[in-house]
This record gives sequence, structure tokens and C-alpha cells, in this order.
Amino acid sequence: MANPQVQNDALLSANELQLSFGKDPVLDGATLAIYPGEKAGLVGRNGCGKSSFLRIVGGEETADEGIVSRKQGLVVGYLPQEFQLDDELTVEENIRAGAADLIAAIERYESGEEMGDAESERLLHTIEHADGWNLEQRIETLMRSLSTPSGDRTVGPLSGGEKRRVGLCRALVAEPDLLILDEPTNHLDAEAIAWLETYLAGSKCACLFVTHDRYFLDRIATRIVELSDGRFFSHDGNYSDYLIAKDERVEREQASEHKRQRFLSREIEWVRAGVKARGTKQRNRLDNYYAVKAQKAPERELNMDLVIPTPPRLANIVVDLKEVGHFYDQDPLFVGIDLEFQAGECVGVVGPNGAGKTTMLKILMGELEPSAGSVKIGKRTEFNYVDQTRLELDEDKSVLEEVAQNLDFVKFGDESISVRAYLQRFLFTDDRINDRIGNLSGGEKNRVLLAKILRRGGNFLVLDEPTNDLDLQTLRVLEEALINFEGTALVVSHDRWFLDRVCDRVIVFDGKGDLGIHEGNYSYYLEKRRAYDAVAAAAKPKAVKKKKETPAKAEKPRKLKWKEERELEGMEDAILEAETEVEEIEAKLNDPQFFVDHAVEAAALAAGLEEKKAGVKALYARWEELEAIRLAFEAG
Repeated sequence: MANPQVQNDALLSANELQLSFGKDPVLDGATLAIYPGEKAGLVGRNGCGKSSFLRIVGGEETADEGIVSRKQGLVVGYLPQEFQLDDELTVEENIRAGAADLIAAIERYESGEEMGDAESERLLHTIEHADGWNLEQRIETLMRSLSTPSGDRTVGPLSGGEKRRVGLCRALVAEPDLLILDEPTNHLDAEAIAWLETYLAGSKCACLFVTHDRYFLDRIATRIVELSDGRFFSHDGNYSDYLIAKDERVEREQASEHKRQRFLSREIEWVRAGVKARGTKQRNRLDNYYAVKAQKAPERELNMDLVIPTPPRLANIVVDLKEVGHFYDQDPLFVGIDLEFQAGECVGVVGPNGAGKTTMLKILMGELEPSAGSVKIGKRTEFNYVDQTRLELDEDKSVLEEVAQNLDFVKFGDESISVRAYLQRFLFTDDRINDRIGNLSGGEKNRVLLAKILRRGGNFLVLDEPTNDLDLQTLRVLEEALINFEGTALVVSHDRWFLDRVCDRVIVFDGKGDLGIHEGNYSYYLEKRRAYDAVAAAAKPKAVKKKKETPAKAEKPRKLKWKEERELEGMEDAILEAETEVEEIEAKLNDPQFFVDHAVEAAALAAGLEEKKAGVKALYARWEELEAIRLAFEAG
């Protein structure tokens, strides 16, 4: 189905693709072109056909009808959702397989074989176009930046997350003209995601990608392509631009549909009257009626409702951790955790893979004894753990059978609702509720798992990477559910947008045995971390050239005084309080009704705002000063 000729300057184009699974059309005349250098984010509901489309343009599947055309000589790097590595080969050998053609070109060019000038020039162009002379350095950089296992390790025993990072390296290594990435940020920690964002933003290659990471979409995408009802809708700009453009598009579609229904309502009486269409005008009028009636109405978006059952009431003590630590072979995984959970709060957990996040979850739930410290679990605390590996689904059962588990109702607080109504809250239509699990997409299976797990209830939700493979609409509703959840939630996630929306504070593992507990959401933590890094960089002694004469003895950096230490300890809370006051004043001044009710106070409040802002700056300056003294003393 591939056609080497591509219209205009597109790298790849898909024209009038048709694809159906059984009676359900997935692609219905879908047409899309990808141009050099652009970064196109593909979005749409789970099960709408995003991954199927990527497999088709990636050359792994064939559409029922339609043509995929590629520019001659196009080099494609592809990371599918269900990727395949050679388990018998090492990490580095699998990564090199992604640049097999490039390596072959380099070996042939350097072999000294006799070849014509044209062949030699072609090989040299291929090598230089892919920056082949820096291949070894690029492999090393990719493995380090994406934290892959050691290059000599065999791939077979690696975890799913480790294999995915190897697969991503393999897709990037050949410096392709077009990257096709299906959920590239899954199983990557925050630092690796930040590196990938920087890499893609600075790369000349085009990229077509599917991701649930909305910050990634916002920072990388130059165009958002929505797959809806089997067709593509393109919106220039990033994810934020797309949300605005989509609202405008839906309004236009609704206005057009309203106009169509009004026309049909007016004409229906004339048609029912049975007027014989003898004249040309009458025949045209009747033909026009049936043509308008045959038009398909825009697909009505289903809205997911609250998905978390009302929790039982918590006691005063939820879970308390005192000086908790854990060791593996005498090496500390983490130490000295002091943490008290409160009812109604959501705590985020971030950190590199292998830092001990999942171990901490098992300790606080009482499933694993800590090496040091104590854990006190409240008498009314009921855990509901959504594991990374989730539960196994029976592919032969229907969605209803798998979730119902021989029960007809789901408990929602003091009320009960039918399992069918419960599943409708997860966007399963009546026909999909009775469909086999084996016929569902990966995202739909994930929603079944969430429905199955969350129906167990509980007042302390422990969610380990709950956002993997969920579509954006489902993510937004899960966020709303967590925000309104009256119990306690602990969420391990690399999804920064998700963490920003739901978290009241963040626990950060650094992968070296230390962890910090920070009030506020993830972006606030990053802001403080950048400020801290800037202070640390400023305090680091700079190298100076040696002079011939003997330099004067440097004065030893002083230690913080006791009062200064207490001031530094309370600085974070003081800054947070000062910033909150500024936000409250700004909210008042941005409210038009405030000027109506409190016109006299407005001027004084505005003047006080500038004073408060100056106070915040002064606190940050003082914080930097105290940190510089502390770091200089520790370095000395």
C-alpha cells in the first residue's frame, strides 16, 4: 500500500485510509500529511485508532483501503506501544540495530572496496545526513540521558520500563527524518522526560507522536491532530492552542447541526403532505431534503462522571511514618522519613526509577516491614492499591462480567448503583459493555482495570502510575475525581500536569537515599529547586589562575548562627505564606465586583500589593544569602 511518490514537500502522507475492526470503523477516509521539521501531536479518545494509525504509517500494519506515501529515501524511527526487542542480544546491540543501515553505510564506505564516484558520494551523503561520524558518541549520550541499563546486559531479564527506554534509544539513534512515537514518556522519570523535550525541540527531524503527557504536548507540539469519528482535524499550535480551537470547532459544528435540524423540521411537513415531485423545482427540493437528511450529525462527546466511590470516614490518625528507613544489603534505599497523612489531601511521589517509591508504598500500607522506624496505620484506614502491574483481565469475558464479579450493584457511600450505570461513568456504551475484553484497545482495557479496582472502595487510595495509557479526556475526569475525593490519596506519577492539578504536597526521591517533602504542587517544587540550584552554583568556588606570588590565606567560611539556622528552616513556610497573601490581594483586585463594593479600599490595597511583592523578593534574597553561607561552610 506504500507509494514512493509524495505530493508537495510532505515527508509522509496518508490518503483516504479505511480501517474497521468487525463492524466498527476506526479510520473512515482519514487523510493526513507530515512535513519536514514539524512536531505533530496525535490526540483522541482511547480506542479511536491512534495506535492503529501509527502502526500503519510505521509500516507494521496495512489499512483496509487507502494509500500511505513516503518521500524517497525517508529514514523513519518508530517506537510502538507494544515494541519488540531481541531478548537474546545486549542493550547496546539492540540500540545499534536501530542504526543498522547507517552502520552498514559507514562500514562499506570505510572498507576500501572499489566503487564508483556516484556510489561513494551517495554513501557519504547518507552518513553525513545522519551525523554518522558521531554515532558512537550519540549512543553513549542516549544511554546516559535515558538511564538505560548497562550496555553489556542481556535484554531478556530487563523490566518493561527498562526495555522501553532501550526501545526509545533505538528509535532515536539513527537521527531519522521522521520519528513516530507511541507514548514515549511512559516509564521515564522527570529528568529523562525533560531531556527528551529538549532533544526533540532542538532536533530538525519531524515527529508524529501520541502521548498523555500534556506538558510534553504543550512544549513540543507545533500542531495538534485530533482523530475523531475516523477523521483527522488539524489545529496549528500546541495543546493549549488546541483546546481553544476545539471549543470553537465544536461550537461551529453545533451551530451547523442546529441549522440542519431546523431545515429538516421545516421541510418535513411538505414531504409528509405527499406532494408529487412533478416539476423540476419540486424534484430538486425533494432531492435536497433527502441529501440534507442523509448528512451525518457530529459525534456527540460522552462525558465521564465521577469514578471514585464515596469513601468511609477516616479517623484522626490516617497513616503516620516516624524515622522510617529501608536498606538492601546494608545500602540505604531511603532513611529518616517523617510523614503524617491527613484526610482529604493528595500527596504526589516523584523520583527516578529504582529510587524506592514502590517500596515506600508497601511499607506505609503495612505490606513490608521497614528496616528502621515505625508505621502507625489508623483504625479506620482502608487501602485501595492500584499497582503498576494492575490486575490480569480475562480476555474472553465481557466488560460487564469482568467488573461485576457476580454482583449487580456497586456501593457508592450510602447508596448503590447498578454495575451497568457504573461502567457508563467510565465511558462504556451499552454495546461496548457487552463486548469481549479481547476486542478492546489498550486504553479501554486500562479503563476496565480502573473500574474494577476502584469499585472496591477504600478511603486511602494508593495509585502507582495511574495515568499510563489513559486518554486525555479520561485523565481530566480522574483528576477531578481525585480533587473531590474526601479520603486520602497518594499518587506516584511522572505526569507533571496531573501532579500539578491534584497534589497538595510532593515527596521527592533523589535516587541517592535522600528525599524531601515539599508543600504545594510539582511546578512549585521545581521552581524552588531551580532557585536552590542557582544559589548552589553561585556559592560554588570558582577556579582561579595561580599567581607567581604566594596568595594570602583565604578566610575560612563561617557557620550559620543558631538564629540563622532557625530562620533558614522557616524560610520556605514564610515564602509560601507571603506568596499566598500576594495571590489573595491580586484575586481581589482582579474581581470587578470588589471595586463596586470596596472602591475606597482598592487604592490602598493596590499600593500594599507592591509592598507585599517587594517583601517576597526580600525573602527570596535572604534565603539565597543564608543558603550561600551554609553551602560555602559545608564546601569548606
